[in-house]
Amino acid sequence: MPSDLKIIIPVAGVGTRLRPHTYTIPKPLLPVAGKEMLAHVVDPLAELEPTEMVFVIGYLGDQIVQFVRQRYSFKATFVEQKDLLGLGFAIKVGLDVIDPGRLLIVLGDTIARTNFADFITEGDAIGLKRVRDPRRFGIAVIQNNRIVEFEEKPANPRSDLAIIGLYYFEDSNILRKHVEKLIDSGKTTRGEIQLTDALDIMVRNGNTFRPFEVEGWYDCGKKETMLATNRDLLDHCSEVADYPGSIIIPPVYIDPSARVEDSIIGPHVTIMHDAVVQRSIIRNSIISRDAVVEQALLDESLIGERARICGRSDKLNAGDSSEIC
Repeated sequence: MPSDLKIIIPVAGVGTRLRPHTYTIPKPLLPVAGKEMLAHVVDPLAELEPTEMVFVIGYLGDQIVQFVRQRYSFKATFVEQKDLLGLGFAIKVGLDVIDPGRLLIVLGDTIARTNFADFITEGDAIGLKRVRDPRRFGIAVIQNNRIVEFEEKPANPRSDLAIIGLYYFEDSNILRKHVEKLIDSGKTTRGEIQLTDALDIMVRNGNTFRPFEVEGWYDCGKKETMLATNRDLLDHCSEVADYPGSIIIPPVYIDPSARVEDSIIGPHVTIMHDAVVQRSIIRNSIISRDAVVEQALLDESLIGERARICGRSDKLNAGDSSEIC
C-alpha cells in the first residue's frame, strides 16, 4: 500500500431528504445493514493503512468526531466546513490541512463494493457506475480507456457512466491547484462549487484519469434508496441467529444485544443494538438502536433511535424518540 496515502471524507451535509432522522443524527451515522453508514465507508478504507484520514465535518459534526474516535485507532483529523458551498469547496477545506502526496477521496455517504487496493495502484482514477438516468449525476465521457470529459448533471448526457464519489490522485497538489483555480474563477454549477468542474479543468489541461467501474454502489440519500441499500447489502452480509418463539426469514441482521420475541422478522430487516421487537411482523425495514416495536406490522419502514411503535400496521418514517401508538 502507498506509505503516504491520505484520505479525505466529506461528511458536512445536512441530509434534508432523510428527515426527521437527520434532525438529531448526522446522515452518515444512520444505520443500514447492521452498522452505521459511515462504518460501511471507512472499514474497507482502514485496511489500506493510510497515514491520515481527514473528515470534513459540519452539521452535527461533534457526533462524527465521537464516533470515529471511539471506533477507530488510525490518525484522524477533523476540519469544519463552515460554508456549504459544494463538494469542490469541501475538498479544498480538506486539502488545506494535509501534506502533499497520494490522495483518496471518498464521500461519506458513498458505499461502494469494490477493490480499493486496485483502485489506487495505477495513476489517477475516478470511480464510475453505469446508471439508468445519468442526468441526475456528474458523468464521465470515455475514449480509449481514458476519461476525456466530465460534466455535472447534463441535460443531454453523452455517457451513462456516473461519477459515484470515489477519486484517487497521485499528487494532491495538482488537484489543489485546479480547485483553487475554480474557486478563484467564481464558476459555479447549480449554485455550488463542483469538484466535477475542477476535474474537467484538469482534463482540459492535459491530466489523464483512468475510469474504474465499481461492482456495487449504494445510495442512501432518501428513505426509499436507503431501504434499497439495506436490501442489497444484507444479500451480501446477512447474519442469522436462532430466536426461539420467533420466525427469522433471511437475509436479516439482528444485533446480539437486541431482543426479539414472538415475532416474524424478514426478509431484509436490520435491527440495531438494544432494540426490542415483540409480537410483531417486520420486513424490508430498519429498526435503530434502543427502539421498541410492539404488536406492529411494518413494511418499508425506518424507525429511529429510541422510537416506540405499537399497534400499528403501516409504512413508517419515525424519527428519534418519536412515539406512534
